[in-house]
Amino acid sequence: MTYPSRQFQQTDPPAPTGGVPGGTVRRQSVSRGFRACVVGVALVLVAAACGGGGSDNGDGGSSGGPKGEAEVSGKPTLGGSVVYGLEANTSGGWCLAEAQLVISGIQVARAIYDTLTAPGADGEIHPFLAESVTPNAEATEFTIKLRSGIKFSDGSDLTAQVVANNLDAYRGTYPARSPLLFKFVFSDVDTVSVVDPLTVKVTTKVPWPAFPWFLWGSARIGIMGQAQLDSANCPTDLVGTGPFVKENFEAGPSGKFVAKKNPNYWWKDKDGTPYPYLDQITFQANESGPDRLKSLQANDYQMIHTSGPLQIIDIRKDKNIRSIESDKYGEVSYQLLNTTKEPFSYQSARDATAYAVDRDTVNQTRNGGILKQASGPFAPGSVGFVEDTGLPTKADIEKSKAAQAEYKRQTGKDLTFTLTTGADPETLKTAELLQSMWAAAGIRVDLQSIGDQTQYLNQAIGKQFEAILWRNHPGGDPDLQYVWWHCGNGSGSAPADPNAPACDNAVNFSGFNDPVLNTLMEKGRSSLNEAERKQAYEDLNREFAKQRYSLWGQWTLWAIAFQPNIHGVLGPDLPDGTAPWPGLGTGAPVQALWQAKG
Repeated sequence: MTYPSRQFQQTDPPAPTGGVPGGTVRRQSVSRGFRACVVGVALVLVAAACGGGGSDNGDGGSSGGPKGEAEVSGKPTLGGSVVYGLEANTSGGWCLAEAQLVISGIQVARAIYDTLTAPGADGEIHPFLAESVTPNAEATEFTIKLRSGIKFSDGSDLTAQVVANNLDAYRGTYPARSPLLFKFVFSDVDTVSVVDPLTVKVTTKVPWPAFPWFLWGSARIGIMGQAQLDSANCPTDLVGTGPFVKENFEAGPSGKFVAKKNPNYWWKDKDGTPYPYLDQITFQANESGPDRLKSLQANDYQMIHTSGPLQIIDIRKDKNIRSIESDKYGEVSYQLLNTTKEPFSYQSARDATAYAVDRDTVNQTRNGGILKQASGPFAPGSVGFVEDTGLPTKADIEKSKAAQAEYKRQTGKDLTFTLTTGADPETLKTAELLQSMWAAAGIRVDLQSIGDQTQYLNQAIGKQFEAILWRNHPGGDPDLQYVWWHCGNGSGSAPADPNAPACDNAVNFSGFNDPVLNTLMEKGRSSLNEAERKQAYEDLNREFAKQRYSLWGQWTLWAIAFQPNIHGVLGPDLPDGTAPWPGLGTGAPVQALWQAKG
């Protein structure tokens, strides 16, 4: 894939000893006499697979991480079935242009759908369903050439017209579909046209060098078959080009999604063996992190995906299971504040709330001290990362009380608010600790618990919250975050200004319309100068810390833990031979999973 000269190279700090640039990957050895692969490790999202596509994949790695034990001999075992424990179910289905998917739903989508592009371990975006994505010199026109011979699970062909229809569906111009979120993601797309049966041309309203990253969209922009695009039952009539096809789906907090092997999947490993290796994969929802781990330890699950630090600590101690951890290109956990109404339309309330929290104590008490404090939305290794943005780490009760006094002077009210939180027991304990810290500073906070992740997201979309515990902004090109913050209806002004226009972006959940942030995001999106772009995102990071629209907590550490006979956990090399994207923040591919016998 070719690009304008500057894009897509991540700026990574030096690698820590035994790790990967800009992050941490940890592989746990096995003790049941089973031997793991030996090569190093790649990090966050997707890496390589032992016996799958030529890289070590859940057993060793591809970019210099810690070593496992001995390499598994022979070729992957074909067939078999695994149960994969996820943190939640997806109640709204998988009509991708309209779906509201969080991490668990994205993990399921990766089994059913492929994206046009995918990131690699080199920090750049690469072709996937596309054979190439070629921009013009101004980065305002992109020619997408598709691979030939690919079919959807219903036997229909992957064609330029179907891809164009998908892109139109995402941006809200395909008649059969009505997206809520993605029309904001693709608002700078001008036209989508079919050049020939395997070629699509996209033009953009502004220079957009990072556009190929949006054809991946954090593993979220899968291509649906035409039958699903037009179906009245689009959320459940799933038609993709992915390695598995839907067999059954059970709704509810403890529901499951059963998928069977797609016998006509297009991708093969280096030896010519078609993916996927497994016959079946069952994604089992289990909101409780401790219960997911217990089910893995009992071998009711063969794999689990978790970001619970205390569970990760327990996983490290268990010599009977194996695991992969990654925080590179990761998300950040934080308190998201609604600036469209009181109290957080006032900077004084945001300041008072920030100064009352001792983030070091939160990390030690609730995370076992294993997470890294976040300075902003861009994790180490990403363009825009700033080590110290000025966000408080230790509590300063005196400053909190002074800000509370200013808030009361402005409004005549004492500072109080409701914090919305998930229902997982560990998350609730974190919310209760924060509540106690705010109480110690004189701020009364009530807790609202919501278990269903789709309902949780709906609360945010409708801005039916005051403060909410949130996790977002997985890595990649920083322009991927534009959709969450940019407002297109004027320059805006301070949130406390009653004359400020409401942000026209439904997924700017905080609701701010900040002229400084808008300008920096526009510069970062359209600049073809790497140094200028880097500076724009660093300045954006500092502006966030100054305004405190979000109170950053810690960068998320994700782990996949699995039984010793499971291999290929991080996926194969990309079709062009690039080692896979190192990370887990948007799930992991399932093409190369295999189960050793014995």
